[in-house]
Amino acid sequence: MRIEDAGRAEGTGRAADTGRADTGRADGRRADRREIVVVPHTHWDREWYLPFQRFRLRLVALLDAVIDRMEADPRWRFTLDGQMAAVDDYLEIRPERRDRLAALVREGRLAVGPWQILHDEFLCSGENIIRNLELGMRRAEELGAAMMVGYLPDQFGHCAQMPQILKLAGIEHACVWRGVPQRVRTCTFAWEAPDGTAIRTRYLPEGGYGNAASMFEESGDGAPPPPGRVAGFAEAMARWDPRGGPLLAMYGADHTAPAADLADRIASAGPGMRLDTLAGFFAAETPSADGLPHVRGELRSHARANILPGVISARVRLKELMGRAERLVERYAEPLTALWYAGDAQTFLDLAWRRLIEASCHDSVTGCGCDETAEQVAAHMAEAEQLGRAVCDLVTAERAASVPLGGHLVFNPTPARRTGLVTLDVPCDGEPALVAGDGRPVPVQTISVAPTVLDDAVHPASDLPILLERVYGRVLFGQEIRDWSVSREDRTLTFRVTSRADVPFDVNEVREALRGAEGEWRLRILADPRRTVAALVDVPPLGLTAVRPVPAARAEEAPATPERAVLDGNVLDNGLLRAEVHADGTLGLRTPSGHVVEGAGRIVDGGDLGDTYNYAPPARDRIVGDPVTVDVARASDGPLVAAFDIVRTYRWPRGGDLDAGARSRAEEDVTVTTRAELRAGEPFLRLRTTFDNRCDDHRVRLHLSLPRRAESSFAEGQFAITERGPAAEGGFGERPVPTYPASGFVAAGGLAVLLEHATEYEITGGGREMALTLLRAVGHLSRDRNAYRDQPAGPQLPTPGAQCRGERTAAMAVMPYDGERPGPEVLRAAEAFRHDLLTAAGYGHASAPVPEPREGIAITGDGVVMISLRARGGWIETRMAAQCAEPATAVLRGDFTEAVRTDLRGRPGIPLDVHDGTVALALRPWEIATVRLRRP
Repeated sequence: MRIEDAGRAEGTGRAADTGRADTGRADGRRADRREIVVVPHTHWDREWYLPFQRFRLRLVALLDAVIDRMEADPRWRFTLDGQMAAVDDYLEIRPERRDRLAALVREGRLAVGPWQILHDEFLCSGENIIRNLELGMRRAEELGAAMMVGYLPDQFGHCAQMPQILKLAGIEHACVWRGVPQRVRTCTFAWEAPDGTAIRTRYLPEGGYGNAASMFEESGDGAPPPPGRVAGFAEAMARWDPRGGPLLAMYGADHTAPAADLADRIASAGPGMRLDTLAGFFAAETPSADGLPHVRGELRSHARANILPGVISARVRLKELMGRAERLVERYAEPLTALWYAGDAQTFLDLAWRRLIEASCHDSVTGCGCDETAEQVAAHMAEAEQLGRAVCDLVTAERAASVPLGGHLVFNPTPARRTGLVTLDVPCDGEPALVAGDGRPVPVQTISVAPTVLDDAVHPASDLPILLERVYGRVLFGQEIRDWSVSREDRTLTFRVTSRADVPFDVNEVREALRGAEGEWRLRILADPRRTVAALVDVPPLGLTAVRPVPAARAEEAPATPERAVLDGNVLDNGLLRAEVHADGTLGLRTPSGHVVEGAGRIVDGGDLGDTYNYAPPARDRIVGDPVTVDVARASDGPLVAAFDIVRTYRWPRGGDLDAGARSRAEEDVTVTTRAELRAGEPFLRLRTTFDNRCDDHRVRLHLSLPRRAESSFAEGQFAITERGPAAEGGFGERPVPTYPASGFVAAGGLAVLLEHATEYEITGGGREMALTLLRAVGHLSRDRNAYRDQPAGPQLPTPGAQCRGERTAAMAVMPYDGERPGPEVLRAAEAFRHDLLTAAGYGHASAPVPEPREGIAITGDGVVMISLRARGGWIETRMAAQCAEPATAVLRGDFTEAVRTDLRGRPGIPLDVHDGTVALALRPWEIATVRLRRP
């Protein structure tokens, strides 16, 4: 997505976004002596203000013309936007042209890859970024060659670890536009990741990826570009490149192809100008970053171009869907398949990853497209989640066959031993009791008791054949028939059902028993006693265990819970954290070590007359932070789970008045329910906030007071914990609002908030409070007049879907911590919060023994986080990151005999010593490491 070029080419009426703050140093050379390398290209937004298929129709026409032109004229060069998605989308329609396209790639005239799609770097996981690069490079190499340039032309800022990611994939150059800070005064700089990896990076000044788009205007019929325009371009670009060498002229725009006679125009311009691909331009550049201006960490400055930070919170449901689908595929489906499945599910996993990568596009997961695009993106995310869940079902079903009927299989998706809570449906009459496979009793708490009488009614005998049609196979009322009886004396038909039965059943036998029935008959459907229970289960790292119910008579053998979570009035306490709800609905938190938090959980509603790109409050805003009523309802008393519901009602303005720059006088009564929950053994308080959004043009945030004033915030995401100050750097035509993304958690002032998905946050109140965006509801893709952005970011299209009407639920957890920076305890808590234990009902023989616990692979080390684990090429491949500012040691333990370190493309490197199934790997601070393990 780009503002000026697409506006000019496609009639969207968007103004230029040409980097007015770009004022580099003059180098004293005559600019007209510098060679100009013209790179013809298109920037292809796969889906944006039009949905995918409507844009693809244009893509097919564009590439038809480009391929024909390149075959007819060997002077032509073309760069296809750094993403293979455009190639794949084209070849799906034109498969007969594959060989012709591949020939151009092999000749080096058509540059494709290295990415599969141009993603948003903050709204997908770090693993998604790597799989995107992996898939794009593989697909490009199948056609002949991948462009070995980290081309990132339009992302809305860049994550801190991108230099390390590119280097680990063998890429030596990066090329960026948005997010570059003001202190960069030359077009080439050294961009350094937190681990110290530096990559030579070219900034695209004076208009970004379309800096030469206007050079050839007003010339045609093979005429050279106007000399004044060439000289102006050369002079402007030379100021950015004092070292000399060729000047990079990016000639392209959104969804357009360069002029058909471009090669003739270049030829007529003389020897000082030539055509090339972006790969060809960088092939002549040294990969060394020595002596260049230095920038470390993420690129999120507003100084030189809009970075459009409001996409973090636009259409927040897309962020939820992405987080859930990524987590299910990365941390459940792939590890389960690699460790516990002998079959082949790779095709399903590959398809899931294809959908996740497609959805990560910078105009897709961001939510800054039209409503049709958002619906299509949500469908891709849902499909990825369905595929991941299907693979989990496949593997757990195979393993659950050895677990006795009534028992449950439990999988631990984390690489450390885990004692966690699971919710199970168990058969029991009276207080439940469970035991694990090693014979140890398991602590339980009843959550609910299922009804045993499902139906009891009198019917005429003539209705009985119709009523028997309710039986589907052996299923009746969602359960399986285990027994039935007919009493002609009492005229009673009784079915007894259970969750899963292991006895034969034939409905025809029932029909035969009822033959000749007359009068009125009583039909009873009775279910075996069942309860939903919370159970505190111990599971080995990435391993399996099983639990089963035992007779109620043994309930007294159930163990005492080592830590207890209790509800006492308006107070929750589990010995690690105490939470008390106050009269205004906010919470006070206390820890045994003396941490105190007051005023946590305030809900604040304010206006938003912006768009999907940028938040913009009304000039006359009305902030609503005080509830009209507050009620507290008990939800669970413990001892494993203790919870209450805080029910607050508010009166929120119904909408926004765009012309008046204000919020409407009309109001809606809105009920906001926050479930506060403490679990035994967890050092954090879980919060789940739900409300029905019936209002437009507003932003809803959850505010948390901090234990102490924060000078910085620390946000986890994409293999790093990024420290950010209280203000953002401005300088361009966009308000530098200090709202930022966080993925796993955000921490500041001694309080960490654990997250389920990418979430927008801000440190407010002079460093005394943190605000997390629960909802941002807006009605336009872009607004021509946005108080927080000088220029349109796209067409002014209505997007009623972006008002996010309907029920909204946001889940997170809060945890006080010691020190300024969050330490390993916060990483461990975030890991546990995001990755619940997975369960599957057993269906083996009821008298079968409970399987012993089985360990997968353990990965330990303070600050070491497992990112992924999968089967690859006959090995088990795992990726880790040292998310800490000090050197760390990762210790891997399991039933493997070989280990080798690889790069991100899977190419083997240094063999690692394995002793008794254990490998120790020293990691630099913030280092990403990929290791392959071979089982015997």
